[in-house]
Amino acid sequence: GTPGDLFLRVRYLPHAIFRVDGENLQCDVALAPWEAALGGTVEVPTLEGHVEMQIPAGSSSGRKFRLRGKGLGASGKRGDLLVRVMIKTPAQLSDEERELWQKLAEISAFKARA
Repeated sequence: GTPGDLFLRVRYLPHAIFRVDGENLQCDVALAPWEAALGGTVEVPTLEGHVEMQIPAGSSSGRKFRLRGKGLGASGKRGDLLVRVMIKTPAQLSDEERELWQKLAEISAFKARA
């Protein structure tokens, strides 16, 4: 045949960790309530392996952080990895844990719906 252009349409299969948005990737990382309140370091998956990311104190569920150059694309022009933190609470509490949560609720001035 005659020379011409070849156009391909690439579709990504769903991934267990990452979602694709152009050249950017998105993922969720679970935080314990005390990690969100106090801040700390968490391990975040990337295409090259895990990296450590600092979580500032007072981070709310749904807050997004950008890791530049950790997305898709050629080196030097890679997209970003957008990390959304999601606060998880324990499904089962020991008696001591329940007591501590109740004590925190009593002494805290924080109002989530204020």
